[in-house]
Amino acid sequence: MTGQPGTAGHGEPTPAELRAATVRSLQGQFPGVRVWYGEATGSWWAMVPLRDGPRLIEAPTPQEIRDLILRARSLG
Repeated sequence: MTGQPGTAGHGEPTPAELRAATVRSLQGQFPGVRVWYGEATGSWWAMVPLRDGPRLIEAPTPQEIRDLILRARSLG
């Protein structure tokens, strides 16, 4: 028996599917913020619109990018 397409065996989501779900979750929490995972860098990125213009932020984990988005929005 083979796994279903797009799964990592036993019906588990692939790493790409998990990252996509994390992106959707973060963008749902922060409307207007663009979030993505950089395949080449291995980092999480966000473009946060602020009063003085957009700010690009980078973090190693989804939790840290979330925290940095919150901090950036609170400052400006």
